Amino acid sequence: MANDPIHQFQISKWIPIEVGGLDFSFTNSAGFMVATVVATGAFLFVTSSSRGLVPSRLQSISEIAYEFVASMLRDSAGSQGMRFFPFVFALFMFILIANLFGMFPYFFTVTSHLIVTVALAMAVFLIVVIYGFWKNGFGFLKLFVPSGVPVVLLPLVVAIEVISFLARPISLSVRLFANMLAGHITLKVFAGFIVSLSSLGFVGVVGSVLPLAMTVGLTALEFLVAFLQAYVFAMLTCMYINDAIHPGGH
Repeated sequence: MANDPIHQFQISKWIPIEVGGLDFSFTNSAGFMVATVVATGAFLFVTSSSRGLVPSRLQSISEIAYEFVASMLRDSAGSQGMRFFPFVFALFMFILIANLFGMFPYFFTVTSHLIVTVALAMAVFLIVVIYGFWKNGFGFLKLFVPSGVPVVLLPLVVAIEVISFLARPISLSVRLFANMLAGHITLKVFAGFIVSLSSLGFVGVVGSVLPLAMTVGLTALEFLVAFLQAYVFAMLTCMYINDAIHPGGH
């Protein structure tokens, strides 16, 4: 079981709760989502509470994260997009901290479960659709009618644009889920090689040096992927918000 690369993704009940035949149990996934929110909130509160004119190292980190997301949103959606900053910043920090939590031994990676990433992607999708129609009315539908398209090709292009738009939450959720799942499985496999080879004696110990080096390299790569996936999710969210604000592309 220790070398099973899939076991790390198993949902386990911490507090069994059943109401009217429905399972509302508090699981390890729910526990680590709560831990992610608490850790993120505590970090931001502690690092920003002093608000020193000369920022400390921790305050600098929170300010860098703030400016990083703010500039990304301004560049993608303009000044009007800044009203969505709390939402995008919360998404970025939640995904980043959840990904980093998953790098600790015996911790649980909530972003490696499709149901979690789908919930995040659907939140983005619903906000884009609701705000798009609220701000632009039926003018939001101009998003599916690119300018300069010949009339004869318009039905085909509109159909492609609609399908592409509806596929956004799927691609957004699967990208994050698949990267975290594949990365952690790969790490577990190479770590399992180390244990298996080490049990074969001196020759096995010597042979385990290669998978050990690979595990160290993959661990460093996974830390980079943890940040990149949070960045990609937030960046695509900013681009989709821009579509809601400027459906005509101007």
